[in-house]
Amino acid sequence: MKVDIGLKEGARKIAADALGKMLGSSYMLYVKTQSFHWNVEGPLFAPLHAQFGSQYEALGDAIDEIAERIRALGFAAPGSFAQFKKLSVVDEQTGTPKAAKMVEELLLGHEALAKLARETKEIVEAAGDAESGDLMVERMAEHGKTAWMLRAQLA
Repeated sequence: MKVDIGLKEGARKIAADALGKMLGSSYMLYVKTQSFHWNVEGPLFAPLHAQFGSQYEALGDAIDEIAERIRALGFAAPGSFAQFKKLSVVDEQTGTPKAAKMVEELLLGHEALAKLARETKEIVEAAGDAESGDLMVERMAEHGKTAWMLRAQLA
């Protein structure tokens, strides 16, 4: 069915592709955060387990928003691990690092997503998609705040 939301198909495709990279990256960070939530050990187990749980739940909500925006633009959202891995700026974690390394890896992931959200905002707004730009402002703020909290733990 035809999509008529005030953006031409080419502009919608540019925005959807940029959002797809954000979706894949967010999903990779989600999986890493959830794994760390399950597998953290040591004297900081309780607070880190709770913190990582809150973080992956927030990422789950963001993933849904990003995927639904791609759908609203008229395109299929990426939905497989293979697609997410190919699109992601966040590296997959297959091991179980120590707690401090987990915090460091999540910090790097949130910083990477804050930067990617900033780049994505520029791309989607240049294509005329202000709604996706607003979504990326929300993501920049959330990833920036989470990065600050993780960085403070490492200080």
